[in-house]
Amino acid sequence: MTTDFASTALLTDQYELTMIDAALNAGTADRDCVFELFARKLPAGRRYGVVAGVGRALEALQRFRFRDSELEFLRERGIVRDETLSWLADYRFTGNIRGYREGELFFPNSPLLEVHAGFAEGVILETLLLSIYNYDSAVASAASRMVSVAQGRPLAEMGSRRTGEHSAVAASRAAYIAGFDATSNLEAGRTWGVPTMGTAAHSFTLLHDTERDAFVAQLETLGVGTTLLVDTYDVGRAIELAIEVAGPGLGGVRLDSGDLPTLVAEVRAHLDALGATSTKITVTNDLDEFAIAGLSSAPVDSYGVGTSVVTGSGAVASGMVYKLVARRDEASGEWVSVAKASTGKVSIGGVKHPVRRRDERGVATAELVGIGDASVGDGDDRELAVDLVTDGVVDERWLGAAGVAAAREHCAAVIAELPLTALRLRAGDPALSTVFVDGD
Repeated sequence: MTTDFASTALLTDQYELTMIDAALNAGTADRDCVFELFARKLPAGRRYGVVAGVGRALEALQRFRFRDSELEFLRERGIVRDETLSWLADYRFTGNIRGYREGELFFPNSPLLEVHAGFAEGVILETLLLSIYNYDSAVASAASRMVSVAQGRPLAEMGSRRTGEHSAVAASRAAYIAGFDATSNLEAGRTWGVPTMGTAAHSFTLLHDTERDAFVAQLETLGVGTTLLVDTYDVGRAIELAIEVAGPGLGGVRLDSGDLPTLVAEVRAHLDALGATSTKITVTNDLDEFAIAGLSSAPVDSYGVGTSVVTGSGAVASGMVYKLVARRDEASGEWVSVAKASTGKVSIGGVKHPVRRRDERGVATAELVGIGDASVGDGDDRELAVDLVTDGVVDERWLGAAGVAAAREHCAAVIAELPLTALRLRAGDPALSTVFVDGD
């Protein structure tokens, strides 16, 4: 995988570098440590989360280099000492990273990522990893709920205009991993292999002298299989015009406003009466998982979702944190568990070994996490952690469009393991409990 792209080294917080500065000065920067990325809780009302951003984080790690321009910025601001600038100039991650596969499910305190490295090598990755995991997982988790209530009907992500230009690409990728079928974002298609779609907006209709002229222009260019937007003016009249100029083989119509459950039924009846029984109906219009669920009995063929999916449907971050959980004692060589004990922000120390407990039917029942030397798992349980980086080398199975395709397939498989109660939209406890087993 090439690494000659823009550096990601300054996509971080200043305190990452000042900690390294002080640790180098104190002689503790190279102490062998384990950092863990996890979420203390799920967003309110959610029963599970979907891990996303793994491939993006690994590619960002490959580009985490302090070039002359980054070093000069730090030098001009006097952020760290010259000795630390020299250390940063040579920075290459040489440690090991294990974690949940992209597309895997997570629950409160699931150890999603373990970074084994010297303190300085590991702590500097905190902000980079959290910024990617928190956002991408929030989008994937929301998208997964929408997929479950869509009940097999296709979903397109079309929220690029409702978020930042870079997060728009990340959101398209995460939604696709969670089961969306396409995106309107072309960069997501080019970079990550996500299928793209799109036809026309209301401005195209308004450009032309008549709605008929707009429909004819679109059909002549895109063909009869295209989808015509029919709610710029009068929906009923637009349906008649659409079938008049396209014939009963028109691919689809799109509705972006109105009382959708009632309107969709009326449009379906109108299309059928005109002989266009195979013309599909796509709805857009500020949909979220609850609106999609409300349309479950309506004759909708596909959905387009924008704002709700790129904002995590009310939870734009996943509440993930990155904590030091173990360090190696220099005298004995043994691992020492360390944990934060602040009120309301307690973490669980120790190197972890997570498995998904499943019953004899393959249905997930719990998340078991062994700490230290604790043995967990039996023949029906599934190992959750995989090697992502070994001795500084990224496993390329998780990168690029191939990694996205594998994550999408994995996500569908692990969603199928959940008990049916996990797919309810009603607020409730996490679908699986996380049980820790201490080896001491």
